[in-house]
Amino acid sequence: MNGVCYRLQFSVKLWHIMSKEKSSIPGTDPIVGVFSAGSAFLIWGLGPIYWKALIAVPPLEIIVHRVVWAVIILLTAIIIGRFWKDFVVALKDLRVVLTLLLTAVILAGNWLLYVWAINNNYLLQGSLGYYINPLVNVLFGVLFLRERLRPAQTAAVLLAGLGVVYLTFSYGQFPWIALALATSFGFYGLIRKVAPVGPLVGLSIEILLLTAPAAAYLIYLGAKGSASFLNVNARIDWLLVGTSMLTVVPLTLFTAGAKRINLSTLGLLQYIAPTGMFLLAVFYYHEPFSMAQVWTFVIIWTALIIYSTDSVLYYRHR
Repeated sequence: MNGVCYRLQFSVKLWHIMSKEKSSIPGTDPIVGVFSAGSAFLIWGLGPIYWKALIAVPPLEIIVHRVVWAVIILLTAIIIGRFWKDFVVALKDLRVVLTLLLTAVILAGNWLLYVWAINNNYLLQGSLGYYINPLVNVLFGVLFLRERLRPAQTAAVLLAGLGVVYLTFSYGQFPWIALALATSFGFYGLIRKVAPVGPLVGLSIEILLLTAPAAAYLIYLGAKGSASFLNVNARIDWLLVGTSMLTVVPLTLFTAGAKRINLSTLGLLQYIAPTGMFLLAVFYYHEPFSMAQVWTFVIIWTALIIYSTDSVLYYRHR
């Protein structure tokens, strides 16, 4: 989602790991935490309105603008937040840089597909993808981290799989966009777990690694005479610049919120984003919504209720 698409909806466990920065935020007020994290998810959920406003701009051009403008804000945040030492240390570690290069490529692909899906009227599939994402992460935990599934988690994953199969055969269309978004972000979270960097430093390096090719592409578009920036109207120009804020602001709110609330609460709040996308797709943009899709969402929602209830009970017990 070009700036908003930082729906960092890994599994509840991955959310917690990714939100740890070396410096702590004083205070643990749960009300502030819920407001901060909830606001981040709300921004991500309403983000499609912003990307639809940029429908005249090719998705790839939107993404490279996001990278170029975001790197300025992120590096400024690194300096102001006094994370410069951590930033330099991470850059000197070849393993960290190579890991973040891989995650940067995955993230850019996720952004590109998301923007393309929104502006080609596949917002429902985007919503489905981010509903499925937590369950994909649970599955990845089993496949790659040798984690054991609790019975309720097993039921939720199997039910989600059933929903995908049902949609494929009943609607006659494999939900490849939804699955690509869910799996790409799942792999992003899985690989980022290996890199010993906080979210701000990690994201800044990822964006920095993408800056050179992004800038080169913008120069190419300018030389070719097909660039949208400064060639369409001021509204488009400001929207392209603003994509950077839609990356940094919700991420900052999410990180602040994640430090103040427990994992089960955070896991429930994450459904605000795909729910916002779903409501926009059905009631605002009036995307076609067949009975096969209705039943698929019902099956996925049921799986998520099982998964979320199990997570709440498990973390309360612990």
